[in-house]
Amino acid sequence: MEKSYKRVMTIAGSDPSGGAGVQADIKTISALGCFATSAIVAVVDENTVGVTGVHPIPADFVVGQIHSILDDIGTDAVKIGMLHSSELIRAVRRTLDEYPSLHDIVLDPVMVATSGDPLLEADAVATLREVLIPRARVITPNIPEAELLLGSKIGSQDQLPDAARELARLGASVLLKAGHLAATETELVDIFYNVETGRMTRLAAPRVDTRNTHGTGCTLSSAFASQLALGKPLDEAAAAAKAYIAAAIAAGSSYRIGRGHGPVHHFHALWPALR
Repeated sequence: MEKSYKRVMTIAGSDPSGGAGVQADIKTISALGCFATSAIVAVVDENTVGVTGVHPIPADFVVGQIHSILDDIGTDAVKIGMLHSSELIRAVRRTLDEYPSLHDIVLDPVMVATSGDPLLEADAVATLREVLIPRARVITPNIPEAELLLGSKIGSQDQLPDAARELARLGASVLLKAGHLAATETELVDIFYNVETGRMTRLAAPRVDTRNTHGTGCTLSSAFASQLALGKPLDEAAAAAKAYIAAAIAAGSSYRIGRGHGPVHHFHALWPALR
C-alpha cells in the first residue's frame, strides 16, 4: 500500500541565515513530521543583525510556483509569510481562490523584521487587511503587526483579548502573540481567539531571557499550519504550535549563532544531544 505525506506549502521570502523565512518554515514543517513545499516571493539579503536588501520575485513567477506545487503535489495546509506589495498580495489571493477546497491557510502578517527593518510596502497594509486576511483561516500577528492592522496601540496584557476579537472581524481566527509587551512577567501569555466557535484561549509559557528570537513568528505560523495538516482541531493546533515554539525558544536560548538575534532550535525534539 502506498503511503502519503501530510503536506504543507509555505509562501514566503528566503532568509540566507537560516533562522527565518522559508528556511525556518521548512525546518519547522519537517520537524513536525510533514512534507514541506515552497513558493519563494522574495530573496532577502539578511543575517542575524538585520536586513540589507529585498529582491522581489515577479508576481507572475510566484503564481507559477504555487500552481506548480498545487497542480502536482497538492497540499493539506498553507502558511503565508512576507508578501511585500499589494500586487503580490492580490496575485496570491486570486491564485488561492482557484483552489476553493484549500481551507487551512495560516497567514503570518509579516511587516517588520525582528531587527526592526520594514518588510512590507506602506500601501500594502490595507491590501493585506482587506484582500488576504478574509481568505485565511488563522492569522498570527505580533503586537506591532496587530497595531498596524487595527490602527490603535496595545499596551498591556489585559488588552489582548479585545484586540484579538477586533482583529477577528477581518475574517479569520487570531493567535495574538504577546512577546513584544514589556517583559515584566515571568510568563508569556499569547491569546487565541477561535472565530468559528467564539472561544478565547490563553496560551501561556515561561518567558525566556534570550536574544535568539530570529524567526519566531515564521516558526510559530508554520507549526500551526503543520498541526492543521496533521488533522488537529483549531484550538488543539494553536496549543500544539505554541508548545512547539516555546520549547524551540528554550532549547535554542543558550546557543550563539551570529552577532545579533540568533535562531530558535527547530529540531529540539529530534537532536537530544544538542538540547
